[in-house]
Amino acid sequence: MSAHTELVSRLRAAWLSGKTRPMEYRVAQLEALGRFLDEKKQDILDATALDMGKPPFEVELSEISICRSELNHTLNNLGTWMKDKHVEKNWATQLDSAFIHKDPYGVVLIIGPWNYPINLLLVPLIGAIAAGNCVVMKPSEISRNVERLVAETLPRYLDKDCFAVVTAGTEETTRLLENKFDYIFFTGSPSVGRIVMTAAAKHLTPVTLELGGKNPCYVSDTCNVQNVARRVAWGRFFNAGQTCVAPDYVLCSLEMQEKLLVALREAITEFYGPNPQESPDFARIVGDKHFQRVQALLRSGRVAIGGQTDAQTRYIAPTVLVDVQQDDPVMQEEIFGPILPILTVTSLDDAIAFINARERPLAIYVFSSCKKVVNQVLEKTSSGGFCANDTIMHMTLTSLPFGGIGQSGLGHYHGHYSFDTFSHPRAALLRGAGREALNTPRYPPYAPRRLPLLRATTETKRRAACTLL
Repeated sequence: MSAHTELVSRLRAAWLSGKTRPMEYRVAQLEALGRFLDEKKQDILDATALDMGKPPFEVELSEISICRSELNHTLNNLGTWMKDKHVEKNWATQLDSAFIHKDPYGVVLIIGPWNYPINLLLVPLIGAIAAGNCVVMKPSEISRNVERLVAETLPRYLDKDCFAVVTAGTEETTRLLENKFDYIFFTGSPSVGRIVMTAAAKHLTPVTLELGGKNPCYVSDTCNVQNVARRVAWGRFFNAGQTCVAPDYVLCSLEMQEKLLVALREAITEFYGPNPQESPDFARIVGDKHFQRVQALLRSGRVAIGGQTDAQTRYIAPTVLVDVQQDDPVMQEEIFGPILPILTVTSLDDAIAFINARERPLAIYVFSSCKKVVNQVLEKTSSGGFCANDTIMHMTLTSLPFGGIGQSGLGHYHGHYSFDTFSHPRAALLRGAGREALNTPRYPPYAPRRLPLLRATTETKRRAACTLL
């Protein structure tokens, strides 16, 4: 029996004991997670700096603050979320109790990515704990300093019977996936997402897949160019572009491209100074392999801004590419680095057709001071999320579901949606043991004359349509 199989069995025994079900237990574990965030804050800042030169400000914002917000929102609402939800009844069940009971799935596996190694591991964990599950966590081995920090310190805060951290590379993760889990939550690339889903299929295990994609950003001719440039540059170059919801490429008219280039150059200088390599506020690429892949994409189109690289420190300057063709390498994969290609389109319809000809992205961005333009992009395209006149900010709301569609993922989470993702909505009907005379019409021997009565008591009727004159 492998170590993983033993671990999963141990957690399953803890889950079957009912230990994780009481609300008090869930609250205690969530509060312990809050202490981890408070007490290990400096360690998190140090580890993310070592892994990818993350500026502390960005870590505070995108890792610690988002987890804290999610935690508080969950603790504020958990009592309400856990309550049985009573539902409408037909005439036949008027004297009974019908409700949805939120059941935990059991033992769940959460596989985190390297780009936001705290946020994208702990936010799903908060939902899994809140829903009453036991959890195996697998942080990414690529952000190795954070992996070590999580593996060594997080288990000290949580109940070891019910929560475990596993460190594993590709081969061990494949073996880990051979175990039977009751739910798998994965954040990463579509290619690995397919492997996870295939492994899950063997046990008929439900999955949430948080994947990436090329997020389009349409900039219309009617907009404040300076504001657009700052918001796009912030979204693209935050974490050195290693963000699944970053704007991946810009679509705009040729006239707008010229204005935008001037404004983007100004915004990049304003944010990172004349030499971004010296800025304390600009991150680095996570590993050598990732650096080489992103650097190769600089050969697409023509470099209009930036383009400098340094392999030793894995630095790639904030870069804007123009004269990019649809079949260039930079348009064939998610960039996941500080490169922003601009492609020109002739009209809004042309931009919408361009977006719809490709796989559905995790986010679509549109900048326009015209509401009609914004609504047309919203109505005529499909994506995991949508944000007008800014980038990334839709992700900060615990009240909005976060997730992809098609190639960009399956399922969603954040806030109440996390609790629902890790809960099975169990249908429950509690009937009285007596009043048998009421049941007799449905029993054999069947009498056709009883059908109208049975239909009247069990069928849902269509409401009369209300006609507005």
